[in-house]
Amino acid sequence: MKAIVIEHYGDEEELKENELAKPEPEADEVLIEIKAAAVNPIDWKLRYGYLKEKFPFEFPIVLGWDAAGIIEKVGENVDAFQKGDRVFVRPELTNRGTYAEYTTAKAELVAKIPDNINFKEAAAVPLAGLTAYQTLVDVGNLDSGEKVLIHAGAGGVGNFAIQIAKNLGAYVATTASTKNVEFLKSLGADEVIDYTKDDFSQELEDYDLVVDTLGGEVQERSFDVLKKGGKLVSIVKEPDQEKTEKLGVEAKFHWLIPDGKELASLAEMMKKENLKPVVGTVFPFTAQGLKDAHELSETHHARGKIVIKIDQ
Repeated sequence: MKAIVIEHYGDEEELKENELAKPEPEADEVLIEIKAAAVNPIDWKLRYGYLKEKFPFEFPIVLGWDAAGIIEKVGENVDAFQKGDRVFVRPELTNRGTYAEYTTAKAELVAKIPDNINFKEAAAVPLAGLTAYQTLVDVGNLDSGEKVLIHAGAGGVGNFAIQIAKNLGAYVATTASTKNVEFLKSLGADEVIDYTKDDFSQELEDYDLVVDTLGGEVQERSFDVLKKGGKLVSIVKEPDQEKTEKLGVEAKFHWLIPDGKELASLAEMMKKENLKPVVGTVFPFTAQGLKDAHELSETHHARGKIVIKIDQ
């Protein structure tokens, strides 16, 4: 099968086309013919070797951990799916990701794609959608009527978080550049802080939850908008626990946990049209296409998700 791989850590020029053996599903897995994949920051962080100690994969490494496609084969212990099902998944992190024509995944991590969602839209969901869901629900414990600040609302995680938070009945503030203000209001954001003009930490106060997608100085200033007992959840770096104790707030770092049931919950929201995947730029399934996709992702200014269309 065709795959885009890296054989060394480095810049985007390390992304090369290769032929690899088509995988076979284990007893608890399904084999998926991939129709679309997506690019996330973890992809190029792994490509550079920033996470090689946490994930000591063997080369060649197939990056990518978002996939949408059609089940071609099911393992002998799988009864929840059958050949021909349209599915999407955030598989476990291994050195065989989703920049490929086929991938395998544990059936418990897979969910069916609603009929009103296409493959490109579905591929945009798993990693970013699950990250948004888990930061708000599993870790943030966001309730109806509470106030949440979501940083970088136009990004992959941010746009899902805005929509999910509104589904939960929360008041949603977000940060964005001038060009994305109206876009985020269209997603349901109640308040959009244009960071090119205003300082969110001076504009907002008494928030129950902050979803930190940026880290650094933004994370530090985010503590100023929390009320006593409020919570910050970061997907970028571990917050300063000494500072949280002094301020009387909570702060946690969250790393995505693949979960088919939660992915099915997102699918139900999409079926009811309460959640709409935002596909930003679509690139072809070529080495150059992936190089261009990584380059865009590294700017941190992509609107919505970066998707790879895999024609077979």
